Amino acid sequence: MWTLLALCCNRLKHKQKQNHPQRSEEGMENQTIENAADDNQIVKQDMVNSSSSHGTNIIVNHDFCGGLHSWHPNCCEGYVVSAHSGHPQANSGGNYAVVTNRKECWQGLEQDITGRVSPGLTYLVSASVGVSGPLVGCVDVLATLKMECQGSETKYSLVGRSSVSNGKWEKLEGKFSLSTMPDKVVFYLEGPSPGIDLLIQSVVISCSNPKGQRHGNASDGGDDIVLNPKFEDGLTNWTGRGCKVVLHDSMGDGKIVPQSGKVFAAATERTQSWNGIQQDITGRVQRKLAYEATAVVRIFGNNVTSSDVRATLWVQSPNGREQYIGISKVQATDKDWAQLKGKFLLNGSPSKVVVYLEGPPAGTDILVNSFVVKHAQKVPPSSPPDIENPAFGVNIIENSNLSNGTNGWFPLGNCTLSVGTGSPHILPPMARDSLGAHEPLSGRFILVTKRTQTWMGPAQMIGDKLKLFLTYQVSAWVRIGAGATGPQNVNVALGVDNQWVNGGQAEVGDNRWHEIGGSFRIEKQPSKVMVYIQGPTSGVDLMVAGLQIFPVDRQARFRYLKRQTEKIRKRDVVLKFSGLDWSSAYGSFVKIKQSQNSFPFGTCISRTNIDNEDFVDFFVKNFNWSVFGNELKWYWTEPQKGNFNYKDADEMVDLCKSHNIDMRGHCIYWEVVDTVQQWIRSLSQNDLATAVQSRVTDLLTRYKGKFRHYDVNNEMLHGSFYQDKLGKDVRANMFKMANQLDPSALLFVNDYHVEDGCDTRSAPEKYIEQILDLQLQGAPVGGIGIQGHIDSPVGPIVCSALDKLGILGLPIWFTELDVSSSNECVRADDLEVMLREAFANPSVEGIVLWGFWELFMSRENSHLVNAEGDINEAGKRYLELKQEWLSHAHGHIDEQGQFTFRGFHGTYSVEIATPSKKVLKTFVVDKGDDSPFEVSIVL
Repeated sequence: MWTLLALCCNRLKHKQKQNHPQRSEEGMENQTIENAADDNQIVKQDMVNSSSSHGTNIIVNHDFCGGLHSWHPNCCEGYVVSAHSGHPQANSGGNYAVVTNRKECWQGLEQDITGRVSPGLTYLVSASVGVSGPLVGCVDVLATLKMECQGSETKYSLVGRSSVSNGKWEKLEGKFSLSTMPDKVVFYLEGPSPGIDLLIQSVVISCSNPKGQRHGNASDGGDDIVLNPKFEDGLTNWTGRGCKVVLHDSMGDGKIVPQSGKVFAAATERTQSWNGIQQDITGRVQRKLAYEATAVVRIFGNNVTSSDVRATLWVQSPNGREQYIGISKVQATDKDWAQLKGKFLLNGSPSKVVVYLEGPPAGTDILVNSFVVKHAQKVPPSSPPDIENPAFGVNIIENSNLSNGTNGWFPLGNCTLSVGTGSPHILPPMARDSLGAHEPLSGRFILVTKRTQTWMGPAQMIGDKLKLFLTYQVSAWVRIGAGATGPQNVNVALGVDNQWVNGGQAEVGDNRWHEIGGSFRIEKQPSKVMVYIQGPTSGVDLMVAGLQIFPVDRQARFRYLKRQTEKIRKRDVVLKFSGLDWSSAYGSFVKIKQSQNSFPFGTCISRTNIDNEDFVDFFVKNFNWSVFGNELKWYWTEPQKGNFNYKDADEMVDLCKSHNIDMRGHCIYWEVVDTVQQWIRSLSQNDLATAVQSRVTDLLTRYKGKFRHYDVNNEMLHGSFYQDKLGKDVRANMFKMANQLDPSALLFVNDYHVEDGCDTRSAPEKYIEQILDLQLQGAPVGGIGIQGHIDSPVGPIVCSALDKLGILGLPIWFTELDVSSSNECVRADDLEVMLREAFANPSVEGIVLWGFWELFMSRENSHLVNAEGDINEAGKRYLELKQEWLSHAHGHIDEQGQFTFRGFHGTYSVEIATPSKKVLKTFVVDKGDDSPFEVSIVL
């Protein structure tokens, strides 16, 4: 029962909340933002030091070791005293809060716990409280819960009460549970009469699970993050996101029944693609933990037979920032149930988290049989694949030299195969670089005639010769016959269980022989694999000579690259000692250690990443450049015309600047304009021209001098939106405008599939042609960006592209590098291939990875660090290479007062132990010509 005092306080609160300034609203949010780093530390400390027998304390700064962080006096004043302050109750042995200048009984100390509580759970409260002031006898101290819901009256609930007298600490205990989740939940302590100070030594609120029942709270990572996941309790805990949700035991005249259980839910009356079934999981998921969502779904109605169904997370931060996180998607049908499965991770501490299903067109129901979210199990580290007798360099193609006619080959489709003579006798260059010395080719080729489809050509079954996880290089000479109306795309393709795999492409526009070079790898056991050559239009003859498919010896290539790296990235260094002690320094011991290689190694980051202190720690320790994934793109900074959002980019710039990390600006424009930029698509020609000018002016004026590079118009080899709308000159003009606004920035072209031989649109020759054309129009192109989203990389193929582009004399950067393999040891090998090839090539001046943290990369199985912070084999390989590319030396000063060594470019420290003292100096070895780099050191 409520006491009279409690009832009076409750009435007063309803009355006074409109008459008093709410310091706990706007002021609270600002303080949270400003002190975020400190609060995170306090949270960590609480997690370690303030757990009860029932679970982790959800109160931040529970013992006031961080002052009043996260606590807020409600229309009164507060401060924290220490154990040694001399305050009347300071002999208690710890800090405590004093709440003073109280004019009403309901005034006290509060904390917002919205993001840390969940409906359906029971929470135990235990606080140590006291009072101080003109008091005779005892007074009640109350623990109260305030619950706010939009559109309804604020509710207050008594949690617990304790009778307290002057000079004594008392224990206040209670418990509470929430049947539904309010928009805001605030816990506070109140009660003493006006003029009486309220003292609080500690507050603990922990979750108490009923015996035998598991709850998916943040502390235990339980399996029932989603409550009522199979609808055994009807639609309890579930709601519709912009639509209606109903329960069925069957639909479609009994044709649709649950896959499991007795019922399923349907999100119906959907008017938007984002409408669907949802559940608020606030407080049941914890930041920096990986979760796995699994749903069994199908669709129904509106004559839609197949559509994507997506699981999405809506997250709201305490400062109101919204974020949508895509978890996974599945192609669902109206014929059968399908399983959707994916992972997610929260970097920050959200105030609200809702998981929901969406995707199909309006009018189509989403049916859900179950929806489970649980803490993702850690995947054990991969073992290196055990490959017996890899037979590096051995061609697996039967009768490649055609000495037995066309035996081993068959025509794919109704075409005719025969053998001709007159093809090259030497291996194509990229194969020659991999194989070294090799027997000459036979000079015979396969002639394919009577082709009526582009896919028709010579084929061979090779499935029984392939080994899993081995990288195979593809090489061939190809030529086309007469009758083509323009350049033809010729492709070595593989059919792997009826799935197409690209083995390399070449564009052939004359009657000469052209090299095809490519690669592939198979990581799951296929039942059959067919290789075939296709491409020219129907009626055009195809000629193929010397087809080679062989496993690549990467270690042999690495040995060569290490020698090249010694030549390209190192320099002779001469330390010359002088000063009063130099004559006696002969023979003194010198110890040299390199602290940083000056070569740029960068990574992609996103705004949400920087809320994760573990991510930031790895980022600032292991990279010296960065690029923003989306936050600088036009669709992000101006999602609707005139509605600008630079807040995310500003915060990322501040982070990078604070750690002396250089930044690439990606990107000013993007030729592949997608539906996100629908407002740009709808502009007239004149309005688009004006918008293009405004975009570059706004962006480069705001960030002048802050970004070292800009990708000016991304992917011009693959898209042409601006050129189609505004004419050919617009591309060069974009470079000119950017250069005028920020002359300090290097301006790049940037494109993909330049380095791997699998896309004729972006072959190095096409890229060179585009760059020269831009330069002829006066575009100040300052660098060549190769994105580097590559599968099964082969060193000589990558090197060939780099060498071709190198003739332009422009710096080449890998701007978005990632590799992908389900086996992290193979992934590590792939990454090593790319890093060594780039580092050993004199034209490459920087490498930027397209991310490194699991669940925050555009491709699966490409991360270096697992979702919860464990460094995998690919990450370890990256760190090992970074260490390999640091130089260390030691020895003695010679009789000329010098010490000589050869080292990588970068920053060094040198320690000299002379007979009289130790001297510590630093110096930087610059990139330069072949002459020794001299460093003068005064002792």
